[in-house]
Amino acid sequence: MIKEKKGEVNIKDNVDKPAAASPSRPISNNTSAKKNTISTSAWLTLAILGSSILLTMYGETMLLPAVPDIITEFNISYNTSSWILTAYLIAGAVMTPISGKLSDIYGRKKMVLIIMVIYIIGIFLGGLSSNITILIISRIIQGIGISMFPIAFGIVRDQFPPEKLAIGVGTFSAMFAAGSVVGLAIGGSIIQHFGWRMTFLSIIPIAILLWFIIKRFIYDANTNQEEVIQNSSLEKSKSIPSSTIELTYSTNVDCNRLNDLKSVSNTKSIDMKGAITLAAAITSFLIVLSYLETDISTIGAGRDGEDSGSTPIHLIVGFIIIGIISLMSFIII
Repeated sequence: MIKEKKGEVNIKDNVDKPAAASPSRPISNNTSAKKNTISTSAWLTLAILGSSILLTMYGETMLLPAVPDIITEFNISYNTSSWILTAYLIAGAVMTPISGKLSDIYGRKKMVLIIMVIYIIGIFLGGLSSNITILIISRIIQGIGISMFPIAFGIVRDQFPPEKLAIGVGTFSAMFAAGSVVGLAIGGSIIQHFGWRMTFLSIIPIAILLWFIIKRFIYDANTNQEEVIQNSSLEKSKSIPSSTIELTYSTNVDCNRLNDLKSVSNTKSIDMKGAITLAAAITSFLIVLSYLETDISTIGAGRDGEDSGSTPIHLIVGFIIIGIISLMSFIII
């Protein structure tokens, strides 16, 4: 009886004792503070991918001061010279949705590296241009580099915490204007002292160096997920578990995750018909807008339509019809 009473007294004492202060609040505050802190890898990713955007925008505007020299050297009209920039922008507008879909299938980092290689090829071809046709083709290849913007932004977004994402977005967006300004400033100096072809050749070493830096230091969380799961399963199988049931359960979980990932990747496939029709529609409408803009500016400048090489009306109507048919095909397909 005495022992039972002592047990009751101890239970009552434990109930009456005030609860100790829980240290969970300071720990949660520290955890939230760590989550809101921008990591060094995030800043590194922003600096590297921001530099790639700056380089691409530099390639867009670097050649503008040399347009009068190109007109004189290739003996072309002002209407034709407008395609030096128009071809660059149209290629970027067409390839952006296609590159975004390919990055979902093959990985964002891999697509950034592929686009950088294509951009370097276009720069090299531009430096060897001997006529306006080769120059415009090189500008089309270079314009594919614009499609890198949304892919690089997705990588930067995953590196920053949601509370600090505005800093990354603002800094990343500032590279657009910075690249354009640098292209006009440095491009004009290079053209004056070394010629307009050197504007292309001067980018090649920087672009190649940036390619290796991206390959070495940029990490994409959505890349090589199957390898991560397979490596984790292999490490678990090598370790000694507390029981066979635990090993079997963990292995089954990893196998299910791997099968789910493979099933999702198998369902991801690019719609070639839709991509072609969308590209044709966007290209046709942008060409029409470009022709209309150049013709209006020619009329506003008081030049004669025949002397300035104005666009035939049947060509504009033809591109409009192609754009409408392609857009309808894209919607139906």
